Amino acid sequence: MCESTDVSNVPGVAALFEKLPKNWGRWGDDDEVGALNFLNPYEVLRGAAAIRQGKTFTLQVPMGSPHGDPVWPGRTGAKRMNVMDRGMYVAGKADALAGGLQYADDMMVMYLQGSSQYDALGHTWYGDQIYNGFDAMTTVGGLSKASVLPLAERGIVGRGILIDMARFRGKKYLDRGETFNHVDLVAAAKAQGVEIQKHDILLIRTGWIGKFYKVSAEEFYDNFLEPGLTFSPELVHWFHEMEIPNLVTDTIANEVTVDPVSGVQLPLHNALMRNLGVTFSEIIALDALAEDCVRDGQWTFLYTAAPLKVVGGSGAPVNPIVIK
Repeated sequence: MCESTDVSNVPGVAALFEKLPKNWGRWGDDDEVGALNFLNPYEVLRGAAAIRQGKTFTLQVPMGSPHGDPVWPGRTGAKRMNVMDRGMYVAGKADALAGGLQYADDMMVMYLQGSSQYDALGHTWYGDQIYNGFDAMTTVGGLSKASVLPLAERGIVGRGILIDMARFRGKKYLDRGETFNHVDLVAAAKAQGVEIQKHDILLIRTGWIGKFYKVSAEEFYDNFLEPGLTFSPELVHWFHEMEIPNLVTDTIANEVTVDPVSGVQLPLHNALMRNLGVTFSEIIALDALAEDCVRDGQWTFLYTAAPLKVVGGSGAPVNPIVIK
């Protein structure tokens, strides 16, 4: 995801956001996990009931890939470096341990949101408040409120449903800047023979991350404008009424990069994440899962995820596991 969305210079936008529903205080003044509160033991069992075949899928993209890693423009992909390997012993730079044991060791430098990842609820804001009304100053030097740590400590488990928007529109991947809304999601689900239910973890495939691995970086990032959900008050109310706990997509920012009507960048990060506490998971690999869903006709499953427990983090890498 990008840095915080600034709407202060767009007339009427901040006022519009303030008219939209909020879940602030719904689970107490100290709540830091937002809509994940909907995922109670009943919802975990509802997710488990969707397991029919025992198939498993991991949804993280590779880290430190030779092709590069899909990241928000301005960020760099993960850099992995060997600090110990066979070459150290051959060169006489290291001695084997007692008994002859040798080993390899390495380290990685990366943006915490430089791979498949979860956003902390305090990751973006407008004005002076982040999720649940916490002061935006609590983000200085690390998030002391609404960081990724409470999400990681809680974990995310429930019934997931995959909506293949690219396939619904007859494409390998959606076009640059192509948009869709909640009405389109419901229609796509109907075409798949499923129904989005209250408290479902919503996975949306656009094909965009899959495209990253099929084209050059120059082509992928040229005039960067991702496809995705587009803002409207109606869409926000739909998420609120459906009590969606988690939005998961195969794009870098979970929504169209620039709203085509207002020109605001990433308004849903405020309208859904900041206001409603909907957790965002981005850069998720959905192509293999989608292909399997087409083959067996099963579009619902148990979805599980546990981002890394990064103290004060605005996000953290994750490798979600789906069980069908």
